[in-house]
Amino acid sequence: MFSSEPHSFQNAIPTDKIRYDDKGLVPAIVQDYLDGTVLMMAWMNRESLQKSLETGETWFWSRSRQEFWHKGATSGHTQRIKSIRYDCDSDAILVSVEQIGDVACHTGERSCFHQIEGNIIAPPADTLSQVFQVICDRRDHPSEGSYTCKLFAGGDNKILKKIGEEGAEVVMAFKDDNPDEIAGEVADLIYHTLVALAHHKVDIKDVYRKLQERRR
Repeated sequence: MFSSEPHSFQNAIPTDKIRYDDKGLVPAIVQDYLDGTVLMMAWMNRESLQKSLETGETWFWSRSRQEFWHKGATSGHTQRIKSIRYDCDSDAILVSVEQIGDVACHTGERSCFHQIEGNIIAPPADTLSQVFQVICDRRDHPSEGSYTCKLFAGGDNKILKKIGEEGAEVVMAFKDDNPDEIAGEVADLIYHTLVALAHHKVDIKDVYRKLQERRR
């Protein structure tokens, strides 16, 4: 189980093997450890990387201010490091974090990568999280003719009945040993389960946290 207390990552990444640029910097990509959302990109030098490893929270180097900055020190939206890895050329770092407050961008958005062609949209995450987001949107903004909205309108009776039916179809698909049917039926079961989660206002990330605990 992941602890909420700071960790020491001193042995997690060899700082002397990182290839810094001519200014002594290396790009650090920060990613949500649960759903893979890319939250931000900032710069680290050897010292800020060492601070991050020692404290278990992200520290960066500000090129404009020429000083260290502890992410979230002012806003409270700190980043608890879950893992750090570096790429095949040792010139980029990927930091997986638990984003406190679920806000990484100074604009108040979850991710700095929230803009596309002038519009603000939710950043991409894993497929389940994206589907769950659409389902929640259907719940909060009903659309006539939407199958998902019809499920919500039917409440638990309709939603849970469908989960039972889909569960039985998953069993039959496995019995028939047809890979394509298995994938399709499992997808149907997952979708209807996500609808039930949304109906009861349980976040998909809470499920991910349970899985992470069991992974340990």
